[in-house]
Amino acid sequence: MSAGATECDALVIGGGFFGCMTAAQLRRYYPKVVLCEMSGSLLGRASYHNQARVHNGYHYPRSLLTALRSHVNFPMFVEAFRSAVVDDFEKLYAVPRQLSKVSAAQFAAFIRRVGAPIRVCSGPLRKLFDATLIEQVFTVEEYAFDAVELARISAVMLEEAGVEVRLGCEVRALERRGEDGFDAVVGAEGAGLRAGRVFNCAYSRVNHNLRLAGLAPTRLRHEIAEMCLMVPPPELEKVGVTVMCGPFFSCMPFPARGLHTLSHVRYTPHTWWLDEDDGAPDPYAVMGRAGLETAWPFMVRDSQRYLPCLRGAEYRDSLWEVKTVLPQHEGDDGRPILFQRAKETPRWISIMGGKIDNIFDCQMELDRELSESPCP
Repeated sequence: MSAGATECDALVIGGGFFGCMTAAQLRRYYPKVVLCEMSGSLLGRASYHNQARVHNGYHYPRSLLTALRSHVNFPMFVEAFRSAVVDDFEKLYAVPRQLSKVSAAQFAAFIRRVGAPIRVCSGPLRKLFDATLIEQVFTVEEYAFDAVELARISAVMLEEAGVEVRLGCEVRALERRGEDGFDAVVGAEGAGLRAGRVFNCAYSRVNHNLRLAGLAPTRLRHEIAEMCLMVPPPELEKVGVTVMCGPFFSCMPFPARGLHTLSHVRYTPHTWWLDEDDGAPDPYAVMGRAGLETAWPFMVRDSQRYLPCLRGAEYRDSLWEVKTVLPQHEGDDGRPILFQRAKETPRWISIMGGKIDNIFDCQMELDRELSESPCP
């Protein structure tokens, strides 16, 4: 590391939503915080390439903790990021007669236990569904978010907090500096950066950065996921639909493009692999080598069996992303945050959100960590 290296108290790797919110929060504890994002914009990868759903607990009928935390965080997210929240549509959850892991009665009882609003859907919206395949349809309270507006809000928060943001700045090398922090080489020019603490918020590249620093990776599951963008049929222009809980589908407004997404439990994942040893490749390198061919025909063909009006949907584009989850929760669909101090040093913390609205759980954990282990 050259003598002219920039020094900072905290380096945040990753300019997604969790990285931005973490960096802004860190300024309450440290005078100089630097955020490095390898792409040219904030919230440009996983924070954008998703279903843009503001969860309220409905999506997790087999994980009570995840559902409860979603319900608690829902009004907090809406209040904190109101200009990015889109709520001018009806949201429906449907339970099929077969293949679902929960019945309609079980789903309704679970949601009432969580405390989220739910009522049986009737009238024209109920008639959109094939009654021979769908047991019951419920009207719920769940919103979408505009990822572009959320990125704008995040940029303002970083500026107001006084965080130094470096876009197009990949962290290329990391080396532990004894007990005092880390030396990093960042950006195309190979600039030196000396950090007292590192907060690894790079989502699918969490393990990539751990390996760069010579730290033990954590066990993760990656998949290459496709989110189809469509022009919805007129009947769904102001409607979002999720069919639970099994090999089914979801369609939601995607405000950033003025379209709807269509995802399918069976067809959205194109391939998957475990990332748990030192030889695992960079997930984005894997996606770059993959032949990305849309599964739209399969998604829409299966989905329109349950929602016949989807025959009128028009495919426009696909969002491709590496989706990363903790493999121990594949069985119950739980989506806790990963908040993990490196075994080798308290000066490194890895953070990975399971969904965008559990940022408040992350912030509580970060405050607790920094209060107990400030590492000046």
